[in-house]
Amino acid sequence: MDFRFSREFLLGAATSAYQVEGAVREDGRGASIWDVFSHEQGHVWNECTGDEACDHYHRYLDDVQLITHLGLNAYRFSIAWPRIFPEKGVLNQKGLAFYRGLLDALKERNITPVVTLYHWDLPQWIEDEGGWRSRDTIDYFVDYAETVFRELGDSVPLWITHNEPWCVAFLGHATGEHAPGRKNWHEAVAVAHHVLLSHGRTVNLYRRMGLKGQIGITLNLTPIEPGTQEAQDVTFAQIADGNSNRWFLDALFRGAYSEDMTALYAQFFGALDFIQKEDLQEIAAPIDFLGVNYYTRNRVVFDPTSDLFGLRALEPVGEVTAMGWEVAPESLYQLLCRVRDEYTRLPIYITENGAAYDDQLNAGEVHDELRIQYLRGHIEAASRFVQDGGLLKGYFVWSLLDNFEWAFGYGKRFGLVYVDYNTQVRTVKDSGKWLRDMISAESITKAAD
Repeated sequence: MDFRFSREFLLGAATSAYQVEGAVREDGRGASIWDVFSHEQGHVWNECTGDEACDHYHRYLDDVQLITHLGLNAYRFSIAWPRIFPEKGVLNQKGLAFYRGLLDALKERNITPVVTLYHWDLPQWIEDEGGWRSRDTIDYFVDYAETVFRELGDSVPLWITHNEPWCVAFLGHATGEHAPGRKNWHEAVAVAHHVLLSHGRTVNLYRRMGLKGQIGITLNLTPIEPGTQEAQDVTFAQIADGNSNRWFLDALFRGAYSEDMTALYAQFFGALDFIQKEDLQEIAAPIDFLGVNYYTRNRVVFDPTSDLFGLRALEPVGEVTAMGWEVAPESLYQLLCRVRDEYTRLPIYITENGAAYDDQLNAGEVHDELRIQYLRGHIEAASRFVQDGGLLKGYFVWSLLDNFEWAFGYGKRFGLVYVDYNTQVRTVKDSGKWLRDMISAESITKAAD
């Protein structure tokens, strides 16, 4: 099928600061929670750290040239908060200068920047004061955002406040899989609330500053399906959906947390006394777009011997990626329709979609046919949504480069570009060539506006 998008459609790739930049001790950058977490034994596969990552900090001009080579017209990246405020009350001009240089390089090549303020690298000095568990961090985030908006705002048309609040809250504070590695569910729900509140206050700040761009947030949304139509499985799939999806969507677009999840969290974890009277009104500050990160679907059944909520995930059906995630492009289409039909008619950007495979570099080439199939299927699903009237404005592949994949270290490769971590040599994979050729051959048929 043809891939039908508007003339303004953004087709890009994404990265995040800690995953690609490296240079963690250069030019005044302070420590982040991921610097500390990754250096503590047992947290990351093979004891990897992001100390060097892809050395994007020194090689960003070459990487921007790669974006051009791939034919992409947009690049999503994040700003490292500890490069901007390495210590309390200390503004690091060298950190700002790096991002100015990156934005200038993108502008020279007519590549649209999409900038995320927070992609999980909280400054360690804030964590030492209580991190996202404390309401004080909301004020720190708004101050950080104001500085970045003031210094870089004229160069950025699209801002994302937060990437995947669910991961920040629950992987970082309930299961301990991510930094800062805490295991307290009550704290995790508080963190989710504080992150959302900082988002709302930052959106309101952006409006007051009168900047001409747009601002939104990115959620990782995972369709949850019951493994059977038995009443218990249906009910508990609804609980899983509440934790993964509705807790965030309801707050952002309905100005209220879902009643079933509020009651459940209070029953399991105690009073949600961190929610104050006007908070939900602030969280629901009107945004310009929603970013959606999608990778797979989940199917669950009730199992009282399983996790905290009595949920057990079923084995994937059919093909899986190297992460063990089911390849389910149809679920992307269904997810986009659900967001449109149940929550908002705002523009949507697919801000991350991609797959890890066990890529091998052989004779200067990387043959990743499975990734090509994955991308084709998901881009077709996105195109179908557009043809059905959906307001999808962009699609970003995760990721531009193989990179530090959080707790998986360098053991999982998502990139369109293969990175040899010993030499930092970049090699465009077959999937990158496929995407480039699809664009250059105008296989993406531009629909009339």
